[in-house]
Amino acid sequence: MSRGAPKPPPPHKLTFATNSVRNTTFAEDNNKFYYEIVTRFWHPHLTKINKYDYEARVVNCVAEIDDQPQRDVKVRFNTPDAEGEWVRACDFVKNDGTAIGGTFAQGDGTEYRWKTHNRYLQLIKSDDDEEVPVAEYHPHKRHFGVWRMSQRAFLEVKPEASAALDRIIVSYLLMERRRRQTKIRVKLETN
Repeated sequence: MSRGAPKPPPPHKLTFATNSVRNTTFAEDNNKFYYEIVTRFWHPHLTKINKYDYEARVVNCVAEIDDQPQRDVKVRFNTPDAEGEWVRACDFVKNDGTAIGGTFAQGDGTEYRWKTHNRYLQLIKSDDDEEVPVAEYHPHKRHFGVWRMSQRAFLEVKPEASAALDRIIVSYLLMERRRRQTKIRVKLETN
């Protein structure tokens, strides 16, 4: 028997606990990747992204988003032993001319681009001509559209992008906030 090429590893399915972009968790079923997004009521403009490492039993704050009213949104990426420098969110995720999309670069120089496909966010590599998604958002589903959720929302990330997972999650939160604020503005302007 001849064996073909090995089967590619399955994508990471990070399930959302809630539909909030300020207080939720992204977790894989086996908890290999577990991120907690927290906005405390005593710091309502500071969102922390914590990553749990179950093997080492350590919680690290990998990033923070500062969203003060009447100011630019700022982001910083932390290491386990030091806090990073604040960067404007528009410098981290550069707007590509569309209302919702944007591009950002990983530390190794790989550039990623968020785009919408059927109203849902997809992440692709900027230099990919075929535009194969590296990460893809799948919304929650409800029984008959109104009752309890039959499936929670999840972010599907391919294994080749798992090295950039911290930046993917932060950029997703920024893109989703921008998308929701745009939707609110459109509703206010139509009334």
